[in-house]
Order: sequence, then structure tokens, then C-alpha cells
Amino acid sequence: MNTLSRRTFLRGLAAAPIVAAAGCALGQGSSTPKETGMRPLPLPPLAESVVDASGVRQFALVAAPGNSSMLAGKTTATWGYNGSQLGPTIRARRGEQVAFTIQNALPEPTSVHWHGMHVPAEFDGGPHQTIEAGATWKPTWTVKQPAATLWYHPHPHGSTEKHVYRGLAGMFIVDDDESDALGLPNSYGVDDFPVIVADRRFTSDGELDDTDPTDVGLLGDTIVTNGIAGAYLSVSTELVRLRLLNGSSGRLYNFGFADDRDFDVIASDGGLLTEPFAAKRIQLSPGERIEIVVAVQSGETTMLRSYPIDRFGGVEQSDAAAYGLTDSFDILELRSAARLVGSLPLPATLATIDAPNSAAAVVNREFVLQWFMINGVRMDMNRIDFTPTVDTTEVWTVHNKDNWPHNFHVHDTQFQILDIDGSPPPPALAGWKDTVYTPPGQRIRLALRFSEYTDPTFPYMYHCHLLLHEDKGMMGQFLVLAPGQKAEPMTMDMPMDMPMDMDMPGMSGMHH
Repeated sequence: MNTLSRRTFLRGLAAAPIVAAAGCALGQGSSTPKETGMRPLPLPPLAESVVDASGVRQFALVAAPGNSSMLAGKTTATWGYNGSQLGPTIRARRGEQVAFTIQNALPEPTSVHWHGMHVPAEFDGGPHQTIEAGATWKPTWTVKQPAATLWYHPHPHGSTEKHVYRGLAGMFIVDDDESDALGLPNSYGVDDFPVIVADRRFTSDGELDDTDPTDVGLLGDTIVTNGIAGAYLSVSTELVRLRLLNGSSGRLYNFGFADDRDFDVIASDGGLLTEPFAAKRIQLSPGERIEIVVAVQSGETTMLRSYPIDRFGGVEQSDAAAYGLTDSFDILELRSAARLVGSLPLPATLATIDAPNSAAAVVNREFVLQWFMINGVRMDMNRIDFTPTVDTTEVWTVHNKDNWPHNFHVHDTQFQILDIDGSPPPPALAGWKDTVYTPPGQRIRLALRFSEYTDPTFPYMYHCHLLLHEDKGMMGQFLVLAPGQKAEPMTMDMPMDMPMDMDMPGMSGMHH
């Protein structure tokens, strides 16, 4: 252990200069590239903000086209927030009121959804909050949830996959006093890193190739991590925290290290787990997040990889390759400095999570996922599917009746998994979640509450987060109402209940 204090070292690094590349700021480490063709992991800059006279933290985002170096030596046309692709990391504290001015400088309408955030329905950023080209949207709310790694991305109805594939996505980190007191790695860009993992396919001249989607959407043959292919991260501390986001359209990942080392899982979608647990592999479906802490030794190198999905994700082995479930990829190389700063040991206890009380549920609902439908119907912007009563507990049973992959995401709330086919959830799924993978044939029971916010006009969404499935109608909507309150849904001026077209892209391999 060296004598340089961790606090002094982190303070010095926080003041060090950064250089721009690939549309993001690059954090500077202490090692140099060990092979040509690999580049430092881009570090999305922290979003600038100003606290106004009323105490509201003000942010500004501009969604606009740009050009990026996703592939070394080539230029790719992309879309981004406040840059050529991806977006700045938004950071706010529990209890803060935040406000955004979001300008759409894209050539078409978009929206900005706060994935995993407890937020009033009118500011949720779903398909009912469209921002027309050239227009500005100004949502505001108070952050009322524990520390967590959330994210933001477009949610325009019918074109979410296109907008995300072109690069629109960013992290939203919530902090709180309880998390800060644990001594976890939390110095952004020093021992705490966002890792946005996505797959892309490119044409020979380096442009994005969005042709020929599979049944689970666009599957790429190249991994881009924080926006570039072939990324490495220079590590300067004994422990490093990686906030992993599956930012892909339809690909599942099974993360682990090439040397098969253990790592500690400390948080899932909605925040910290009750305690760390050691793992060698961790699986994420599109939209899911996980936080891991990796211990490294001085001077070593290891590769974070994605391995074939365990048991093919419940899919027949003969179909697994078509869904990308047998693929392996290098994700991010970790390169440890010759001299590492000491890190505090992980605490034995992280957070208190009360066990869900399913006996208190006032409603039980079932959601059958099949083809591009939920419960036999496709998304209709003019139809409200149900109306939960605010501040009551519900139990939802989600059943994938297809023999291909789906997952399930609910807006506004974090749920707890009661059981999976009657068995308790594994440790990675035992915390707060907003998105969960649903293997073929499996039934997953969720306990959830929609607290405090009611709105008779603007709905929240529930849907498969495989973006092609969402775009083709595997989505529904609900209004959260106060007791006795009546729904007054807005009426859209365009039909959104699309007929089933068996010849549309992505349908060719679908099974009955």
C-alpha cells in the first residue's frame, strides 16, 4: 500500500485536464496504449447545471446530428445530446428539484424518456411528450428515489430503435447521503465509470447499417463502448466501479472477465442491493443496468467480455444463433497502472430493502407477451389499458408465450420480483428493478406501487424493451388515478393501432 492518500490522489486527478475525442471527453489514466487499434474509453462529460434563485437545478440538452469516430480512422454520421453521439452524464441528488430545457435540432420529432425515474406522467418523456423538430420541451420534477444508475433515451412511437441506434442515450446518476456514506468508489472518471455497451453494424465506408433487422431487432457485429469500438480503460485505483448499461436494441449480454476473475455486484436498475455478492458472469437484456466493483492489481491487464447467454436465454438451441445468444465479444480492456491508489473495502451491508408484501395487493394483473402484442393487442395511443389507484400495491404476472426473447419494462416505478416460476429470484434480481428479461415460457411475478403522482390525461407505458418489439406495438399504457378520479385521456390525431403485417421486417423467423 502506498502512502499517498486516496482523497488527495482523487482530488488531484479531478483537477487534471481532459482532452476531447470521439465526441466525448476522455479521462486520462496513467498507462499508455499497449497495442495499436485500441483507444481510451471516452468518458461522457458531466452535464453542466446551474442552481437558480429558487433552488432548482437547471440543465440544458440539445439533440442534434453530428459525426463520430466510432471506428478508428472512419467517420460515422450519428445523433447525440450536446455532442455528436450519446450525451452528458446527468447527476442529481435525492431531494433536488431538477428542470430541463431540451431542444430538438434533429430533422424529425423525438422525445426524451427518463428510464427508471419516478417522475410525473406529463414529464415522463414517452410517446405522448413528442418534441417536434425545432421545438423545445421543459420538464421539471423533484428527485424522489434512492441513489441509482438510470438513463435517458428517445421514446418516439414507432421509431425508438432508429433514434437510439443513431446514438441518442445518456446516463442519469442519482446520489444520496446513504450511498455516499458507504465509502464506495464514487469519484467520476477516476474510480467510478459509466459503461454504455451497444452493438452496431457498419457499411464499408463506416456509416451505420440499419438494414435487415432480425426478429429481435438490429444486431450488430461490432461492439461500441461509450461510443467507440476497441476501448481500453486505464485503472489507477485498487477497486473500480463500472456502471454497466445494455444500450443495445435487441442484444443480450453475459458479462465476465477473460481471466474468469470474480467481481462484486453492488446494484441493479433501481439502486443498491442489500449486500454485495461475488459473481463471474452477469446477464443484462436491453435497458437493464448493473453496477459491479472489480479488484485489480498493479500492472495487470484484463478484458471485460460478453459470453454466450446461459442456457441460450431459454430459447431453443437451433434458434439461439439467430438471436445473437451464442455470440462472444470483447467489451472493454482494463489496464492497471504500475502504482495503484488504495481503495476502501466494500461494506458488508449496502441498503435496506423491505420485502414486498404481496398479500397487500389490491389488484392482480397478467401480461401475456406474444408476437408484437401484450394480452393480444398492440399499442394504440388512444387506448388506456388500465388505471391503477395511486399508493396501492399491485402484483403483475408477466408471461412470455413466444419461443423467442422478450423483456418487460414499466415506467415511473421500480418493482420487486416476487418469484420466477414459483422460485425466489437470484441475487442479481433481488433488488429494485424496472426492466427484466422474460425467457420463453417463463412466468415472473412483480410487486409494484405507483406512488404520489396522478394524472387523468397523460399515461405511463409498459412494454418490451427490445426496441423493434416496442416500435411494432408490444406496448401498452395506463393512467395512475386518485380514488374516485376519472380518466380524461388526450386524443391523438393519428391512428396508432397498426394492423399485423406478416411481411414487415423482422417477422420472417417468428414462430407460432
